Amino acid sequence: MDPVLYAKDRDSMAPEIEMSWDEYKEELAHVISQMMFVSGETAEPSPETTTIIEEIVHTQVVEMLKRSTALATRRGSRSISTNDLFFLIRHDKAKLSRLVTFLSWKDVRKTAKDSDDKGGDAADIGGDDPLGGADAGAGGGGPVVGDTGKKNRRTKVTLPWDVSSYFSEQVPERDDDEDEDEEEMNAATILRLKTADERTKNMTKEEYVHYSECRQASFTFRKAKRFREWAGFHLYTDSKPNDDIVDILGFLTFEIVQTLTEEALQVKAEEEKMKNRTGEANAQSQKRKRETGLFGEQEEGRTPIGPKHIQEAFRRLQVKPIPGRNRVWMGGPRALHRTELRLVSI
Repeated sequence: MDPVLYAKDRDSMAPEIEMSWDEYKEELAHVISQMMFVSGETAEPSPETTTIIEEIVHTQVVEMLKRSTALATRRGSRSISTNDLFFLIRHDKAKLSRLVTFLSWKDVRKTAKDSDDKGGDAADIGGDDPLGGADAGAGGGGPVVGDTGKKNRRTKVTLPWDVSSYFSEQVPERDDDEDEDEEEMNAATILRLKTADERTKNMTKEEYVHYSECRQASFTFRKAKRFREWAGFHLYTDSKPNDDIVDILGFLTFEIVQTLTEEALQVKAEEEKMKNRTGEANAQSQKRKRETGLFGEQEEGRTPIGPKHIQEAFRRLQVKPIPGRNRVWMGGPRALHRTELRLVSI
């Protein structure tokens, strides 16, 4: 399971933190800077940069809520479901598979926790123990699967647009069965782990501890109530969304910040490369290119990502083709002109 998703699952069980609206806004700026650090930005971003990222993320969340509400209305429901959000990211099969896997394991963990709360001494009963005698409340381990029986096996989630959902009879699941979406998810996870390894291989112990703490940054961790107010749930949905909806949006907000930061870093690198070509770079900028420690003195001269880099990154992401979606010519000079807002996280 993706370690970032597992962290979000653990976070969803933590108690809520009481904070004022101003405190939450300050927390968002800190959370965004942590997410940017995990995404490769080692310099401290300016308040203007974090503010514009927050505005973009808020716009993206509102757009997802609007589209999900429209989908729920079309199927005759007043409340949005997880499938409505899944439908929005259906073209990114790897990300969709990660979310589906996350919810599946979350259900297993919840079932195991409920069984422990009700059974008490269930660990003494071999076959009835949901986790095979393991401590379900331990925060450091994931769900234990193996000799636990079919009772706590992760169930396969069937999406409404899957071909298999059209039939009443389903093919029995196999332990070694792995579909194409899971293969893409595993490939994407390996790529992310490889990227994280490249970013952390030269870190000291203290730097890596800081990096690990920043990986836990979340818009929703122990502050789901304020997140609902910030996103404006009451303006776009008629009912209170469940915890799964908040968890999915919390994951997608991290993805949005990460995608924006990585694209902005490319924009900034291209800008510096162009300056070097035109002779505008001085000896100081050449000195910054040398590999230094994360918090070394040489790093003080490094300029962080600015608002202009974020704006250009967002513009590029708006015109990038969506993987898995084909654009069809419908006639007319403005037939391919896009007017709707693109979701950055897909």
